[in-house]
Amino acid sequence: MEGCRLAGDPGGGRGLLARWIARGGLRQQRTGTTRFPAALVFGHFLLAAAGLVIWIVYLAADRGALAWTSFGILVAVALLGFTLFGRWLPVHRAPVPATAGEETAPAERHLPVLVVAAHGLLGAAPLVLVLLAALGVGGS
Repeated sequence: MEGCRLAGDPGGGRGLLARWIARGGLRQQRTGTTRFPAALVFGHFLLAAAGLVIWIVYLAADRGALAWTSFGILVAVALLGFTLFGRWLPVHRAPVPATAGEETAPAERHLPVLVVAAHGLLGAAPLVLVLLAALGVGGS
């Protein structure tokens, strides 16, 4: 699972999603072990994908409304990401009991700190770039 990052996904978002699922994130929805509701996880992922698609359409069509739509979606993606980060941090910081097995630990406990940090930091770049493009900064 460590090599889940794909080209074009420098922050490892798909890799984080794949790791969360592989470590039982979906199964843990029933037991409440995970602090990540599936709707939050998949909402973050799907909105990010939608924002990217709308941004690509903007680049092809050069319609200002599409740039602002993409920006709005990316703001929502960032808010969902901050929510996920806020739910992940206490799980990451909590001590692991010696008797806790892999299946009892929340799935998000297995997300690599470096990938989570890089995903958040690199996720800010498109938000800023889309905003600048929507404002017409550096445009022709």
